[in-house]
Amino acid sequence: MKLHPVRTYRSDENLAREDQLAWKIATVASEDVPVTDEVADMVINRVIDNASVAAASLTRAPVVSARTQAESHPVSTGGAGANVFGPAASVRVSPEWAAWANGVAVRELDYHDTFLAADYSHPGDNIPAILAVAQHTGRKGADLLRGIVTGYEIQIDLVKAICLHEHKIDHVAHLGPSAAAGIGTLLGLDTETIFQAVGQALHTTTATRQSRKGEISTWKAHAPAFAGKMAVEAVDRAMRGQTSPTPIYEGEDGVIAWLLGGPDARYEVPLPEAGETRRAILDSYTKEHSAEYQAQAWIDLARKLGTERPELRDPANIKSIVLHTSHHTHYVIGSGANDPQKYDPTASRETLDHSIPYIVAVALQDGAWHHVDSYAPERAARPDTVELWNKITTLEDPEWTRRYHSLDITEKAFGGRIEIELVDGGRVVDEIAVADAHPLGARPFAREQYVAKFRTLAEGVLEPGEIERFLDVAQRLPQLTADELGGLTITAAPSILKPGPKGLF
Repeated sequence: MKLHPVRTYRSDENLAREDQLAWKIATVASEDVPVTDEVADMVINRVIDNASVAAASLTRAPVVSARTQAESHPVSTGGAGANVFGPAASVRVSPEWAAWANGVAVRELDYHDTFLAADYSHPGDNIPAILAVAQHTGRKGADLLRGIVTGYEIQIDLVKAICLHEHKIDHVAHLGPSAAAGIGTLLGLDTETIFQAVGQALHTTTATRQSRKGEISTWKAHAPAFAGKMAVEAVDRAMRGQTSPTPIYEGEDGVIAWLLGGPDARYEVPLPEAGETRRAILDSYTKEHSAEYQAQAWIDLARKLGTERPELRDPANIKSIVLHTSHHTHYVIGSGANDPQKYDPTASRETLDHSIPYIVAVALQDGAWHHVDSYAPERAARPDTVELWNKITTLEDPEWTRRYHSLDITEKAFGGRIEIELVDGGRVVDEIAVADAHPLGARPFAREQYVAKFRTLAEGVLEPGEIERFLDVAQRLPQLTADELGGLTITAAPSILKPGPKGLF
């Protein structure tokens, strides 16, 4: 990897195109580099993972809405269209709308893969847009594989270097450029075209982080889908010769100067050298539980403590519970956010899955976590849970913050230390660094676990034969023909899908 310094330049400094970050991203995307077996295997895992969480969300309102919108936009000219999760494989729509609908389905339950460093990301959000374009343009599985590898590489490299959250910019601002780059690789586009697409995708996908603050709305699932849709449209415009704001990152009125650290800010973005294997996907990790990633390790620890010490489940025995953790966990999903909604038993599911006090209370009491039952209104409103929930707070610990931001995968951590003060004067102290499913955790996810997750979440939504069909197609991804690529979708069992709401389309 090579570190590329990035800063703001005055207009009269005339920053050369080849020295701009968007051009360097495009250079990586336009290079034909073989994919290793290890990386290909992980891409297959993440395609299965995306389908798992999409299956579990097919009947949820945001997904129904997005799917209905997509179905109102039939196949456009220039290709065969793309599949939408849920309807029969014969149903195809315009690719940007397939990216939209499938992006919402993948993101709705907050249950797929993650990468955390200087900023946050769900790199699996790249897959719906890249897959949609692959299906529309009749590409093969090998082309799709390379495109997905690029999408992961660019997003993870940006996340390692540039913090968006510090400036209250939503993390999908790294997704627009990565998805555009991935589509460029998929299609074998030249550096100039990808450069223009990356710039347009970034320019149209920067937004404030209010979508993840206070009362969290259904837009949380739509935001990455919108970035994917914009990436598809940006590539289309760039292929037609349309240009983008330049330099998009470094310009005097560009992203760094006005949306990020300002004219004096300096970043160093790691990108692969020429010919270097793209391996960033191997640094990412999926979720065993449907909740914000920073909650994954805490769920595992709370389940363990509640099972070992059942008395901890009764709020009458608890004086206080303090979670000593990272800056992000404390200020975004912890009590440091100062969001009263994080302690509101009538809060939305989207809000509850960003409340670590709620999540720890339920996991401690139930000794389990379920993507539906753990968020049910009656579960959140249970009096003993509300009482325990309100005794849980968070504190930032500098060491856990340092480990959270470490680029050394062997010490990177997303958990913390729990200190429970008992009414009888006793104390319970324990800690956890990474989730059980993390590559360094107690039970790391491998193909077996990804397949099991798919079977579990697809049960009752897909028919048994459809479950087996999809798993067969997905596990042959690198060898798929163009015709077979349409099989990378899931068809719901009869009566599962209901008509969606009416809108403009």
